[in-house]
Amino acid sequence: MDPLQPLWHWGNLLLLPCALALIHASLCKWLWRRHLAHVGWWRLTLWCAAAALVVELAGLVWTGHDGEMSTYAAMIGMLAVVTWWLAFAPWRQGAPR
Repeated sequence: MDPLQPLWHWGNLLLLPCALALIHASLCKWLWRRHLAHVGWWRLTLWCAAAALVVELAGLVWTGHDGEMSTYAAMIGMLAVVTWWLAFAPWRQGAPR
């Protein structure tokens, strides 16, 4: 095994949560542009990426290997929770009523 192989493995492992956060934030800002006007795209993307990375690493620790469908489902669920927390929670300023 050459020295770059672990680097590529970790890079590919962490690429999926970041890509999902980018896609999720872009679609949410497009679909709910009026409701998410007070939340910046970068802020939403970074919070979603951080949450997805935590879930990905927790899934890796929990199951012992990457690529589990349960980890991916938990990642999608966490993206929804973070978006709700940042934009739609009732106690947030500017949240839709």
